[in-house]
Amino acid sequence: QVQLVESGGGLVQAGGSLRLSCVVSGRTFSVYAMGWFRQAPGKEREFVAAISRSGGSTYYADSVKGRFTISRDNAKNTVYLQMNSLKPEDTAVYYCALGPAHDIPVVHGHEYRYWGQGTRVTVSS
Repeated sequence: QVQLVESGGGLVQAGGSLRLSCVVSGRTFSVYAMGWFRQAPGKEREFVAAISRSGGSTYYADSVKGRFTISRDNAKNTVYLQMNSLKPEDTAVYYCALGPAHDIPVVHGHEYRYWGQGTRVTVSS
């Protein structure tokens, strides 16, 4: 049984920082690419960031490039999303997802098979 459990969301003022974590169980974590997506109220889910299985390659949505950093610790079965300089438009539920067994970042949501339950991030102005 595959489980992805996110944590670290919350309420923060604009310009602040949060670090999201996602712990994966039920799969050999180091085999799979990982990604973060988000869904704002009334909007479709969108890609945020992705990381290859080794952690050597990353890819970001233009809207977060330079502010967010995705990383992983394969020894801890955990992927992280460090979010700095947060803006009100970053307000959303953030989801981590387990991707295919690729050593490249995977951008498209349909390639991800397993998803976490989400953690809410609210950025106040």
